[in-house]
Amino acid sequence: MYRLLKLLAIVGICLPSVGCPKNSGSNKIVIISSLPRTGSAKGQTDTMVNGIKMAIEEYGGKIGDFEIVYLDKDDAEASSGQWTASAETANAKEAAENPDVMVYIGPYNSGAAAVSMPILNEAGIVMISPAATATGLTKKNPNNPDEPRIYRPTGKINFCRVVPTDDVQGPIAARFVKEELKKTKVYVLNDNERYGEGVANEFEAEARKLGLQVLGSDKINVSQQEFGALMEKINNVKDGPPEVIYFGGTTQSKGGQIAKDMLKKIPNCIMIGPDGCYENAFIESVGKVEAGKLFVTFGGKDPSALEGAGKEFVQRYKQKYNTEPEAYAVYGYEAAKVALEAIKKVNKKDRDAIRQAVLGTKDFSAGAIGKWSFTEEGDTTQQIFTVSQVKDGKFVPYKEINGAK
Repeated sequence: MYRLLKLLAIVGICLPSVGCPKNSGSNKIVIISSLPRTGSAKGQTDTMVNGIKMAIEEYGGKIGDFEIVYLDKDDAEASSGQWTASAETANAKEAAENPDVMVYIGPYNSGAAAVSMPILNEAGIVMISPAATATGLTKKNPNNPDEPRIYRPTGKINFCRVVPTDDVQGPIAARFVKEELKKTKVYVLNDNERYGEGVANEFEAEARKLGLQVLGSDKINVSQQEFGALMEKINNVKDGPPEVIYFGGTTQSKGGQIAKDMLKKIPNCIMIGPDGCYENAFIESVGKVEAGKLFVTFGGKDPSALEGAGKEFVQRYKQKYNTEPEAYAVYGYEAAKVALEAIKKVNKKDRDAIRQAVLGTKDFSAGAIGKWSFTEEGDTTQQIFTVSQVKDGKFVPYKEINGAK
């Protein structure tokens, strides 16, 4: 509890003052999304917001007697170019204090989720993230025994996500290095942020279990503009140079620059990153690169590999927006569909009833990614991962892996 109070003090929250506002009596049900709409993640989140809007349009913007109102909120700031605790806190407080808000879609980043989860838990608002994958948000974390309890001050679960978690993603990347790439020497980097450090630790632990030689690990300083000196250091470590560098982080935390400097200083090395780099902005920041040098794991299917309803979604998206959707577009759509179906089932303006309906989702097939359910902790039972390579200026699926096996 001490750590929870410390966290809340940092972001300036007084939980008792949040409470649950009285019903406004209006026939509006508001769905808020909180995503980084400023900075290099905007290309990805544009497609997520488009997916959310497409889902709402399917219901004609109305369910039963309720008008569905969507608010697209930014949790990033221009000064940083990425999400900030203050912006995410402001969005969560706005949602908590607005009696019409029944659903919060997001956040995109796991660190942001750790900030807003206690606020929205106290307010009784269900959160559905299309992208936050940090293990401790829903599962026990040996590196932080307070997780996930610290995010649930009421004792109720209100956070869920439609993508699998990093305790599966990290090990999949390690197995890919050994089994597919046939490499044995790795170096691990992370951005010293909640998500990046967590998935890097999961990768490193599995790499050691598999008998890979971990030559070293470092946290980068994301305020640096380039990492040439770091790459020279890595290139000259004992028993080096590495055959693979694993980077735990995002495009916004310098994933593209890490790749660019690696290719320049250690040209025979391969880089693998997690889903935080699975966006066009990552490729644009790296520039021209030959196939087989950069790989990214993603908890789900690439848009080009979606079938059935997913393929139809991609076609409708392209027709409507005259562009290809990025990887998380369909997961924004899926999160919205889960929320809308729960509202339809409950048929009343009741935060707790909608929360229970969402968390009770079983054998869901009304979306675009196939049939799946939420576990008791709010995680998806769908555990498909895609490893893609950067080829000809785009992500090309290389291998699909079932993380449940």
